[in-house]
Amino acid sequence: MKFEGVLFAVRDMAVSRNFYETVMGRKVAMDLGANLVFEGGPTLQERFFELAGFPEEQTVYRAHNTELYFETNALDEDAARIKDAGVEVLHEIREYPWGQRVFRFYDPDGHIIELSEAMDYVAGRFLAQGMTPEETAERTTFPLEVILAIKAGMGL
Repeated sequence: MKFEGVLFAVRDMAVSRNFYETVMGRKVAMDLGANLVFEGGPTLQERFFELAGFPEEQTVYRAHNTELYFETNALDEDAARIKDAGVEVLHEIREYPWGQRVFRFYDPDGHIIELSEAMDYVAGRFLAQGMTPEETAERTTFPLEVILAIKAGMGL
């Protein structure tokens, strides 16, 4: 068995396509009308309930039980651009105990999208601020050997 991606049910393909292309910067890999595949995901499907064989009223949007996860090394800039697009924000940028900064918002159908700093970026930030590899490993909960590899890649 091979995992091939995530499919989200959408109400209006034109609205969802516009969001993922313009706000999220996704490129279309294949457009089949009611089914749209973006390079690297996700896949969007109109009228999913018909394909799956259940009544339309059983489709749950804004279920708050899953999210799409994206990473960036420019979180502040990307979050500002996304908010400027009028997207509904779930929460502003927050920093978790392991040091990763995260911003969450909704797509047009209420699916949660998380935009986070990549953890190698977080570790690199800590190292550049003068934390030792051991301190960085403890803070990020990453194995020390991973932190040392990040440090070596930074030329520190």
